[in-house]
Amino acid sequence: MKILFVCAIFIISYSNAFAHSSHIKSLSKIEMEVLRNNKVIGFSNYYFNHENNKMIVKNETSFAVEMAGIKIFSIIGNSEEVYQNEKLISFQSSTIQNKKNKYVNLIYDEVKNLFIIDGSSFKGEANVKNIIGNWWNSQLLQSNSQISPLSGSIKEQSVKLIGKDEIVLNGKKYKLFKFNLKSTNQNLPKDKKLDFDIWLEPNEGLIFKVQYNRLGNWEYKIKNFE
Repeated sequence: MKILFVCAIFIISYSNAFAHSSHIKSLSKIEMEVLRNNKVIGFSNYYFNHENNKMIVKNETSFAVEMAGIKIFSIIGNSEEVYQNEKLISFQSSTIQNKKNKYVNLIYDEVKNLFIIDGSSFKGEANVKNIIGNWWNSQLLQSNSQISPLSGSIKEQSVKLIGKDEIVLNGKKYKLFKFNLKSTNQNLPKDKKLDFDIWLEPNEGLIFKVQYNRLGNWEYKIKNFE
């Protein structure tokens, strides 16, 4: 009986973690630190504007990796997502990655009920079930595919719940759900594969931490939200 009770609590907590639209509507910003090998190298911040049934989410991201005083990897980017009645109607981004320009211009075609994407890596139509791959949106963990916020490419994915985990962030202890998100196509080049460990805070419905390995140990950690 005790085991069934614990399982029931786990399922309820898990379900509530994604029923978070009221939390998102009260958000004004999410600040995340970007770390490589435990060293802070930059930030990725989201700013929310709510007006009637419309929500605009703006992102600013900037980080750089240096070795022996030489910059070997960098990203500077900004983007804007527009939602009407909780549905994505447009997305725009502009990113400079290692001096290379990347971009996405996405609009929702109401007649076709499809996304029309003009991106640096993909141009065409996409199913509206795709989620923009930004870390503010925990519904990314419920989707079978995501749209790259840098280039517009569509990436199929699978998400597995690992279980509960307890971590310390900013000197405070949190009980979170841990997930693993991977590309379903394992034949992709290594630098194109998705393979992220993601920690979700169930009460706020927010992604608190993202970790992956690619030429070092990378982390996105929530620093502040309000």
